[in-house]
Amino acid sequence: MKVYNCIKEFKPLKKTVVTIGTFDGVHLGHQSIFTKMKKEAKKLDGETVLITFSPHPRLVLYEDSKNLKFINTHQKKLERIESAGIDHLIIIPFTKSFAQQSSEKFLSDYVIRYTHPSMIVIGYDHHFGKNREGNFDLLNSFKEKYHYKLQQVPPLVIDGMPVSSTRIRNLLKQGNVKEANKMLGYEYSITGKVVKGNAIGHSLGFPTANIEIPNVYKLIAANGVYACRAEIENSIYSGMSNIGTRPTIDHGELTIEINIFNFNKDIYGETITIYFVDRLRDEIKFSNLEALKEQLKKDKTHTLQILKDL
Repeated sequence: MKVYNCIKEFKPLKKTVVTIGTFDGVHLGHQSIFTKMKKEAKKLDGETVLITFSPHPRLVLYEDSKNLKFINTHQKKLERIESAGIDHLIIIPFTKSFAQQSSEKFLSDYVIRYTHPSMIVIGYDHHFGKNREGNFDLLNSFKEKYHYKLQQVPPLVIDGMPVSSTRIRNLLKQGNVKEANKMLGYEYSITGKVVKGNAIGHSLGFPTANIEIPNVYKLIAANGVYACRAEIENSIYSGMSNIGTRPTIDHGELTIEINIFNFNKDIYGETITIYFVDRLRDEIKFSNLEALKEQLKKDKTHTLQILKDL
């Protein structure tokens, strides 16, 4: 996949199938759009082009942006788009002045001028331009003027409701990673650097790697204990993770830590990705460390059963 950080860098192609959006999550609904694009591009003997924005428009437009959290970091989103098989990714810098353009001006001055789409493919609920006035009807009204075809991909429905980034974010906030993963089409994950902790887990026989997350806008799932996998140096290990404040040891601050099974390497300073499979339980304040240790033994048994059944 070729990435362009300025749309002017994109060299026009004879046949392009274009889509536009933020694509937080790159979930199964988004992937259905990509599948349609690739199918249509193959018919045309053309290539797929995805136009997205950075930073996320909501971070620029809304005063409460500090409270916004996203399923994927910008880099992880790009990796997932590449894995989906998109040929060209154009990243448009999003500013307040850019946001003031009408939807028609954005269509004419950016999409048409630089990508010359043979076809535009959008999701069922896509909006763009100032005040999100642009939609399927607007695109449809200009297709003859600008000589492109238009396809709208219907919603992907799971458990009776359309898959959406908002729905997935709400599930993650509830700790329901299993249902969120069904809609993502992959396992929700967190990537960060391993930092030193207080080594209490080691004294209990359950040493943990404490993870520092560099991106403040990354959505962290609800507090609790989870069955997980860990990716370290391209190898995958089973484990169980805790997100929370560790009430038994009265820590107080939010921490993310993982006990990696059958693993004893020193990985301080290394980058690790935790893939969350299912939630085991809430955080519990135990009466003493021995009671915590006994629960951890049960958690490990439960985790191994969950991972074995997949």
